[in-house]
Amino acid sequence: MNVLNRIPMLWLALIAGWLAVAPISPEPHLIEKLRMLMAGTLVRPLDMFDLLLHTTPLLLLAWRVLRWYRLRSAQR
Repeated sequence: MNVLNRIPMLWLALIAGWLAVAPISPEPHLIEKLRMLMAGTLVRPLDMFDLLLHTTPLLLLAWRVLRWYRLRSAQR
């Protein structure tokens, strides 16, 4: 938990945003892999790793924002 707190929120947001839309053309990998997951065609290990790579920073950012919000609410 302390490791996540050491990452500046701005950097985490920039990395999460960048990996969410990379590569921009022809379609972001995250969208492509989520479509494959919904269609049931996400079977190759490389595709699974790609989905993990592109979603991990978004999940970390969401977790960090949620923890920040809860801490802030508890202080009031």
